[in-house]
Amino acid sequence: MHESVFDRLVELLKSQNLSFSVSRHKPVFTSEEAAAVRGAPLSTGAKALICKGEDQFVMFVIPADRKLDSKQVRRLYGWRKLRFANRDEVLTLTGLTPGSIPPFGSLFGLPTFCDQKLSENTTINFNAGDHTISVSMRYEDYFEAERPEVGTLTE
Repeated sequence: MHESVFDRLVELLKSQNLSFSVSRHKPVFTSEEAAAVRGAPLSTGAKALICKGEDQFVMFVIPADRKLDSKQVRRLYGWRKLRFANRDEVLTLTGLTPGSIPPFGSLFGLPTFCDQKLSENTTINFNAGDHTISVSMRYEDYFEAERPEVGTLTE
C-alpha cells in the first residue's frame, strides 16, 4: 500500500527532527475557511499553487492573503508563458485536489518557489494532503525542510 501525502509529509518533517502540530477539522476549501477554522490570520496560510512556467510544472508558495503576480514571475524567471495548472493536471501531478496541497513541491518532484512575504510570519499553516487536516509549523523549519527558491512573487 502506498503512503498518503500526509504520511510522506510527516515522515519528511520527523526525519529532520522538526516541530509541527497537526489539527483535524471540518473540510475547508478556501484560504478564508481554513484561516477561520484554524483561528489564525489569513496571512499565515501557505498557499501552494501548481503552475506551468514555459514547459515545466512548478509550485509557488504564497501567503494566503496575496495573489501571484504573473507578470513579475515571468520577468523574474525569464518565462514568456505562465499559467495555472488545471484540476486534472494538479490531480495527475500530486494525487490531490486544489486546496489540499501542502507547500512542499519536493513531495511531488516539483521545484518550489516561495514568496519572500511568507517569511514575515513566525508560524505558517497549511492543508496537509487533505481538506480536513492542517499543519502548523515555524516558517524557519519549513524553509529548512523544503529549501525553496525565495523571491518577490506576489502583489
